[in-house]
Amino acid sequence: MLMPVALYLVAVNLWTLAAFRHDKRQAVAGHRRIAERDLLLLAAIGGSPGAFAGRHAFRHKTRKEPFSTLLQLIAAVQVGLAAGLLVLV
Repeated sequence: MLMPVALYLVAVNLWTLAAFRHDKRQAVAGHRRIAERDLLLLAAIGGSPGAFAGRHAFRHKTRKEPFSTLLQLIAAVQVGLAAGLLVLV
């Protein structure tokens, strides 16, 4: 059971990182962007580490509010859920 969850998390974080990279390139080129809600959705479905990595690696969405606060809130909830699961196991 642990292996499929790990594979899912790797996949969703790579997808999220790629989305941040693509959005940054689109922003620089002045083209159509990925909606912030879609980037936050990727973070919410498990891609928050990829989102933080993408923000750092591509210097993208680092000062954008309320995006930054919402991303931190998503990550905090995920950490809380993970801690709760560890206590139950």
